[in-house]
Amino acid sequence: MSYQIPMGPYHPALEEPYKLDMECVGETVKDAKLHIGFNFRGIEHLAETRNYIQVIALMERVCGICSFIHTLTLCQAMEQLTGVTPPPRAQYIRVVMGELERLHSHVLWAGIASKLMGFKTMFMASFALREKVMDVLQAISGNRVNYSMNCIGGVNRDVESPLALVEMVNDLEREMVRTIIPIFTTSSTARSRCAGIGVLTHEKAISCGVVGPVARASGVTQDLRKQAPYAAYGEMDFDVPVEQAGDVRARLFVRALEIMESCRILRQALTGMPHGEINHGDAKLVFRTGTATSRVEAPRGEVMYSVSWKEGSRNPSRVHVRTPTFVNMPSVRWMVQGARLADTPLIQASVDPCYSCTDR
Repeated sequence: MSYQIPMGPYHPALEEPYKLDMECVGETVKDAKLHIGFNFRGIEHLAETRNYIQVIALMERVCGICSFIHTLTLCQAMEQLTGVTPPPRAQYIRVVMGELERLHSHVLWAGIASKLMGFKTMFMASFALREKVMDVLQAISGNRVNYSMNCIGGVNRDVESPLALVEMVNDLEREMVRTIIPIFTTSSTARSRCAGIGVLTHEKAISCGVVGPVARASGVTQDLRKQAPYAAYGEMDFDVPVEQAGDVRARLFVRALEIMESCRILRQALTGMPHGEINHGDAKLVFRTGTATSRVEAPRGEVMYSVSWKEGSRNPSRVHVRTPTFVNMPSVRWMVQGARLADTPLIQASVDPCYSCTDR
């Protein structure tokens, strides 16, 4: 005999409100139905009432963890509409900020996943390391969140001493190699809680259209930094970690390996940063009529912005955002099928969902 168990919209395992209605037989989940829309904020509509400076500040608040990525994607779309090209130094600074934000996001996820496993020691270690990442972000931008770095045609703040930050990045990498990655990859706790749980097959990953670490953990080699380079990623040498198992442990491994690749990218960007201007200056911006799209590889996967403008207008006529959680979260239905009920909080967390982003 089957019965229904709701998880959410408010639950200790959920960082934000959404709901999974799970159909169970005994302790086994047979199917699940996802409900979202509990946190709608109307940001896309508000964007139509803001000028091009205000809309950057607004879209930075779509997500507190990926605030830089959202403004980068927006500014790249608006740069297409204005014909402005950021100078090379600005492109390198965008790479630096993007990879630091990836580190921040992945380490934060590691802490949350540890808490859901009951691995409190690892939770504290992850959040201690997160503070060090945020210290580097603050050293560059002056802020720990909502950095206000991007503008149309470049960035607002320079990296005054790039080489001085290299040692900070090296310290981060040493700490990750010494603590975070060994525990996650060799710990019996992590292995017993994650291996073989929440499997998303390669075929199902493609049919669901998942992106980011979720896709790469199921064998889908997909990363916009490699396949459609933006900013200065085309000049960076790095690998795209891919796993084949498609379970929670594979998603954990992908993120752990991406942490190492981010440190590798950061060293290249900081040591090879060219001299020059960081933005287009005070030149007047003229928007032409049309629609521009921009795609960026956020920590959770591909973010896409579509921006429409009418010539002579101060405000966009439409700003549409597609976040990675929007395409990743439906796959949880397939991940939880056949899983134990007690494993479902960790399975949904392995997607690293963000409903602040999705319920705009």
